Amino acid sequence: MSDYDLYYWSVPFRGQFVRAVLAYAGRTWTESSDAAIAKLMEGPVEAMPVPFMGPPMLIDRKADFAIAEMPAILLYLGETLNLMPATPAQRALTMKIVNDANDVIDEITLDGGREMWTKKRWQDFIPRLGKWMSLWEETGRRCGLGMESGFLLGTQAPGIADIVTATLWSTMGDRFPDIAAIFAESAPMTAALTRRMGNLPPLAELAARARQDYGDAYCGGQIEASLRKVLNT
Repeated sequence: MSDYDLYYWSVPFRGQFVRAVLAYAGRTWTESSDAAIAKLMEGPVEAMPVPFMGPPMLIDRKADFAIAEMPAILLYLGETLNLMPATPAQRALTMKIVNDANDVIDEITLDGGREMWTKKRWQDFIPRLGKWMSLWEETGRRCGLGMESGFLLGTQAPGIADIVTATLWSTMGDRFPDIAAIFAESAPMTAALTRRMGNLPPLAELAARARQDYGDAYCGGQIEASLRKVLNT
């Protein structure tokens, strides 16, 4: 029996952060079909494992505990899988990184497709995207991140912040080379960290599995189509 049940759509996007933490920690999980997720969302709140509006949602089978919302899930996994750093300041910075990542993917999808990308919108967004990347770079610089060694928050081993950072930028960059180029220029130390983390066997295997399962898909739907159109991918 798997350790967890994960409810997320059959694309990487927000659910990939949860998958990455579970994979890095060597945990097993099962995933529900899109149809099963939709049925659960449309059903009565009283029947939900935890009240939630949309995935991801995670059930810890051993603890008989369910939690939704990506940052809350990662906080729970970080605490229970010993992937949170030691000091209160580092833990707070970890959750800032998680929430920043959540904000970035909201912005890259224009709040989940509230609008579609146009050439002008994308060109106007490029400086802001570079600034987002620079937040990671400056955080790492202040905490002692080096080009060839070290972790984002100056810890001795990878933690949630490093897994989230690598998952955010590698998943996006692998599918959109133009974004990868902006990342390499705007945040070279963070890009090096992303490569190091991505080369770890659990995360490399997860990325390969995502390619096999989802192909080039990132977030899906019309918003991804509009993003690909402006990036010519």
